[in-house]
Amino acid sequence: MAVSSPRDKYFGVWLIFFMLGLGTLLPWNFFMTATMYFTSRLKDSSLVDYSANQTEAEGEHRSILEAKFNNVMTLCAMLPLLLCTCLNSLLHSLIPQRLRVMGSLLIIMFVFMATAVLVKVPLEPLPFFCVTMVKIIIINSFGAILQGSLFGMAGLLPASYTTPIMSGQGLAGTFAAFAMICAITSGSELHDAAFGYFITACVVILLSVLSYILLPKLEFFQFYQQRKRNQRPEEENSVNLMNLESKGEAVDPNTHQAVSLIKIFKKIWLLALSVCFTFTVTIGTFPAITADTKSTLADGGSWERYFIPVSCFLLFNLCDWAGRSLTAACMWPGKDSLVLPLFIVCRLGFLPLFMLCNVQPRLHLPVFFHHDGWFIFFMILFAFSNGYLASLCMCFGPKNVLPHEAETAGAIMAFFLSLGLALGAALSFLFRALV
Repeated sequence: MAVSSPRDKYFGVWLIFFMLGLGTLLPWNFFMTATMYFTSRLKDSSLVDYSANQTEAEGEHRSILEAKFNNVMTLCAMLPLLLCTCLNSLLHSLIPQRLRVMGSLLIIMFVFMATAVLVKVPLEPLPFFCVTMVKIIIINSFGAILQGSLFGMAGLLPASYTTPIMSGQGLAGTFAAFAMICAITSGSELHDAAFGYFITACVVILLSVLSYILLPKLEFFQFYQQRKRNQRPEEENSVNLMNLESKGEAVDPNTHQAVSLIKIFKKIWLLALSVCFTFTVTIGTFPAITADTKSTLADGGSWERYFIPVSCFLLFNLCDWAGRSLTAACMWPGKDSLVLPLFIVCRLGFLPLFMLCNVQPRLHLPVFFHHDGWFIFFMILFAFSNGYLASLCMCFGPKNVLPHEAETAGAIMAFFLSLGLALGAALSFLFRALV
C-alpha cells in the first residue's frame, strides 16, 4: 500500500527553497549592481569621491584597470561557476549535502562581510582590483556548489519545487536592478550605497542560512529524504516499486540502481542541452548588446539616464521572474514534448532583433527598429521566454529519471545551465562585434 506524502504546511518547504534560490544569485547580482563603486576605487585618488550621478560624465578618465574591470569580472565569474558546477556534478555524492549547502552559504556571507569592511578601508587600485577578483571567484565558486546542491535537493521533491528556486533567482536580479535605480534617483555617494548593498546581502544570506537550518525539521521534506534513503541499492525498496507501478511502468525487481552519470545523462540529454542553449542565447545577448542600446526618445532628458536601468535591467529581471514563477501554475509543453526544444531554438531570433535596435556604437548593421517601444517589446518576450522555458527544463530534468537518480540529474542540469552561461559570455564578444 503506497504511502501518501504529507502536506507542505503553510508552504514552508516552498518558501525555504525560494529563499535559498534568492541566496544563490543575490551575491553575484549585488556585485554587478555595485560596479560603479568598484570602478570608482580604480580611479586616480583625485577622482575617487564623486556621486553616482557623476560617474558617466567622467568616463573619459578611465584607467586601464577600470576599463578592463567588467571583462575580467565576467571571466572570473563564469569560469569558476562552470568548473565548480562540473565538480559538484561529479563529487556531490562524496560530500554531504549539509556541508555543501551550509558551508557555501557561510563562506559567501563571510566574503560579503569582508567586502563591507573594505568599503571603509583605503587601498591602492591594483591591490583593490586583485582582492575584488579573488572575492568574485570565491562568490561564484561556492555559488555554483550551492546552486547545484539546491537543484539536486529539489529533484527529490515534486517537480513544482524547482520553481521556487528559479523564482528566487529571478527575484535576486530584480532586487539588484531596483537598487541600481534607487542609487541613481537618490544621488547618494557610491561608498555609502555600496556599504548598504553589502550589508543587505549579508542579511539575506543569513536568512538563507536560518532557512536551511529549519528545512530538515519540516515533515514534508523529511518524507522525501526518507524515501531517497529507502531507494538506495543496498535495500529492496518497495517504495520505489510502488511509485513506478503507479505510473504504469514495468518494473524489474532485480534492476541494479547504482547511479551512473552516463546512464542518467542519456535520459535527460535533450533537456540538458535545451537549458544550455537557452542561457547561451540569453547571456550572449544580455547585457552585451542590450545594455548598449540608446533611447531615441530621451533627447537629452532624464529618460536617457533611466532607459537602460529600467528598460534593460529591471524589465528583464521582472519578466524573467514572471516566466519562472508561471511554471508553478502551468507546465506546458510537457516534459516529453518536442515543442519545448523547438521554442528554445526559436529564441535565437532575438539575437538579430536586438542587433537591429539602436545599439551604439555600431559598425556593420543598419538600425531598423528605431523606436524605444520595439526594444521594450522585444525585451519583454525575450526575458519572459527565458524564465519560463529555462524553468521548465530545470523542473522536468530530474523527473525523467528514477527517484534515487534525481539528485544527480539535478546536479547535471545545473552544470549545463552554467555551461550555457559560460558559452553565452564567450560568444557575447563575437555577437557585439557583428553589430
